[in-house]
Amino acid sequence: MVGIARRCLGSLITSRDNEKLKLVRKLHARRWRDKLGLFFAEGEDLVEAALSAGIEPVELLVAEESVEPALLAEVSTLAHPPRVIAVFRRADLPDDERPDVGLALWQVADPGNVGTLIRTADALGPAFVALSEGCADPTGPKALRASMGALFRVPLVSFEDAGRPWIALVAHDGTPLGELEHRRKATFVLGAERLGLPDEVLAQCDAQASIPVAGRADSLNVAVAGAIALYELARA
Repeated sequence: MVGIARRCLGSLITSRDNEKLKLVRKLHARRWRDKLGLFFAEGEDLVEAALSAGIEPVELLVAEESVEPALLAEVSTLAHPPRVIAVFRRADLPDDERPDVGLALWQVADPGNVGTLIRTADALGPAFVALSEGCADPTGPKALRASMGALFRVPLVSFEDAGRPWIALVAHDGTPLGELEHRRKATFVLGAERLGLPDEVLAQCDAQASIPVAGRADSLNVAVAGAIALYELARA
């Protein structure tokens, strides 16, 4: 926190009409994040993760150092107000040095799952994450918190740019995951839990794999399935 506080310059913000606070309020909405190419991170851990990755904030608000704590609490999405909120550029997130392994998400709309899969790619990779239209915004507050700062380290690409071969993870009738031929390169393609992968996406895939489940379970949570797939590939 000391390092963060040292970056704060200027007078103390004492008005809720301050432009920096107005900006954070706007960035609660995806349309403004899309329009401005900006997003915000709340809490010391997330901000430190960004700084450790070499990503500098556009704005940095620290309770008692640059803004009155009550005003910072008003623009926060957290139940317990953070001591720091920082605004970052989407363009500064990693998108180069793409690994040979990745997860491609097709219309995964739950922000918790998107963030968890980014965290999984960081922990069990190195791996990239590819996102289709209709996916939750990885820079939204819920997804960012679920990523635990991995968003600042994991390359994000568009779904169409995911590297080959594509291996679709399907609930039933695919090759058992453990029996797939060992691959040094692979992109596991995952769909939303209720709808799965549509036929047009499956047709683009080079193989289909399933994770055997016991009992009456029909399928696995998409984030769990992605974690198992990356672990199995690394283990093999």
